[in-house]
Amino acid sequence: MLAEHFPLVGLRLTTPRLGLRLPSQEELAELGELAAKGVHDPSVMPFVVPWTDQTPEAVARSVIQYHWLRLGDWLPQSWSLNLVVFRDGVPVGQQTINGHDFGVTREVSTGSWLGKAHQGKGIGTEMRAAVLHLAFAGLGAAEAASGAFEHNLSSLTVSRKLGYRPDGRKRHTIRGKLSVEHRMRLSRTDWELHRRVPVSVEGLEPCLPLLGITAAQTP
Repeated sequence: MLAEHFPLVGLRLTTPRLGLRLPSQEELAELGELAAKGVHDPSVMPFVVPWTDQTPEAVARSVIQYHWLRLGDWLPQSWSLNLVVFRDGVPVGQQTINGHDFGVTREVSTGSWLGKAHQGKGIGTEMRAAVLHLAFAGLGAAEAASGAFEHNLSSLTVSRKLGYRPDGRKRHTIRGKLSVEHRMRLSRTDWELHRRVPVSVEGLEPCLPLLGITAAQTP
């Protein structure tokens, strides 16, 4: 079975409304189609890499190819886990958690997107809470980093709600113009103070070597 060679396919995160996991190929196609319908207001660009500035067909294809790319170049010392977010069995977005030399740094970073039809319903907070639980409760992380451009108020609101604190700014050129990214950082202490969403994790232990740690290094 595939899970014997790549156990991440068996990893499951569950919240009261959502399920997060790696998708089947058919579900990945659905995710691409969701992105093609729109992820944000076209007048602004919330991503450092402007992958949504393409035709709908190209957007869908880029979602699929990027998913394959991150699985194909997976290393325990450098990984990017792109989990599809399901509500009532339907893909509504993607939640990413990244680790670089995690066994040493004990730090993760996150990124996400939601289909426009699913925004404004608290899903963004719930799906980020899911991977933060994975990081802190499951993997023993010390800190989590995130960031959003100053016009991306929804992402910054989610970060503040979950206990992140300001961690400086970074200037980017996006679409030929200046965009200022507000960096945010969450400590284990602040995560524990602000955790409100119940999360369950299944299938984590066999994944630990692929995430760069052993069972002895987990909480």
